[in-house]
Amino acid sequence: MLCLRQTALDLILMPDADAKAAAVRALPPGPSAYVLRPDAVLAEPAGVPGRPDRPRLLSPTAMANRSVGTALGRAGLLHALAHIERNAIDLALDVIWRFGGMPEAFYLDWLQVAREEALHFELLHAHLKTLGYAYGDFPAHDGLWEMAEKTRSDLLARMALVPRTLEARGLDASPAIRNKLVSVGDRRGGEIIAIILRDEIGHVAIGNRWFRHLCVQRGLDPIECYAQMARHYAAPRLKGPFNLPARRAAGFDEAELALLQAGEASSPESHLSASPAS
Repeated sequence: MLCLRQTALDLILMPDADAKAAAVRALPPGPSAYVLRPDAVLAEPAGVPGRPDRPRLLSPTAMANRSVGTALGRAGLLHALAHIERNAIDLALDVIWRFGGMPEAFYLDWLQVAREEALHFELLHAHLKTLGYAYGDFPAHDGLWEMAEKTRSDLLARMALVPRTLEARGLDASPAIRNKLVSVGDRRGGEIIAIILRDEIGHVAIGNRWFRHLCVQRGLDPIECYAQMARHYAAPRLKGPFNLPARRAAGFDEAELALLQAGEASSPESHLSASPAS
């Protein structure tokens, strides 16, 4: 039997994105294949996460904006999405190995997330190759992993600011991305984005579930706790439009959605923040 947490650590160290995605996809989905060892303390080795030599990483402000109406622009968009999904694989693996002391269901939830993020990467990379490009051919930015680094010592902050903030922003962005691809004749690209949106609703729901679990465990009000986390870790400001049906399906309650719609996110005392993600 595999030790799930040690296996996640071994996989996150793999530098090649295609090999990592394939290895994660090959993991058995059910609990019977694993020893979970939730109370084990795993020492962090050098090289977390494993990275290929390419793509070259730039700041978000240095990234080029290209029209999806051109083949190059469409390839650049697909590459950016593939990079997000590759980071999302690492984020799910990192949660599994780094944070001990949680119920077994927590680790199995994030195993599911890791396997689905690996599928998303494979779908996007295969589609990118039909345009004559491969992962690594365009620069990328590292906003998702930067927040993981900030929250490496606090699981509550990780749940607040990665799945239910950065990844939840993907729920808002996906319909527009899908529509852009379809509008330029890329029906396959649109189909892939629909698959990603479907799965990401579940991923954000997992983040919401465990964020609230930890709030109950620590005697914290979820909305007040989220506001404090967003300020402390300088979470990016939220921008609409918001995909309210998807956010509801992912477990955001009406109080949180009311804050979004009231424009609270633009206030210095914002309770809700986000940024485009997987």
